[in-house]
Amino acid sequence: MSEEEIQKQMDAMRALDEPMPQVGIFWYDMEDKSFFGVCKQELTPKQVEEAADKGLPFINYPHLHRQVWAKEYFKAQAKHETTKFKGDYTQVPRGRVAWNIDKFIVFVGQWAKPIESELYSMIEKEFALPYFEFVYDEHWDLGHGWSGDF
Repeated sequence: MSEEEIQKQMDAMRALDEPMPQVGIFWYDMEDKSFFGVCKQELTPKQVEEAADKGLPFINYPHLHRQVWAKEYFKAQAKHETTKFKGDYTQVPRGRVAWNIDKFIVFVGQWAKPIESELYSMIEKEFALPYFEFVYDEHWDLGHGWSGDF
């Protein structure tokens, strides 16, 4: 097989590759109707099984919104760039994708209810999820967060 034929086969195989489902965090820009600050990592069946064997059925992205927000804010300041990462991170719609026992769940606040259908499609695509359920919780409502943030 020539080098060119091998490259064509590799390209054809890459075209078939689909992303693995992912856990992560995001913010939603209501004006642009788009995500920003998306951070994610893939989740494999092996990771789910190993966590369950250890009695850990909940798998989460390992960073907090406030940590990512602060990092992005200071990076923009240092580079003198405009940024969406300014002000209070809890005043911007945000969410978290996690694995819980046997399904993906997405934590959001009441801000998401009016756009649930649109948001579902966006999350499904962004995080390569085969299925998930929304979990509405006060923590994710605008202006709410960890008690140490106030």
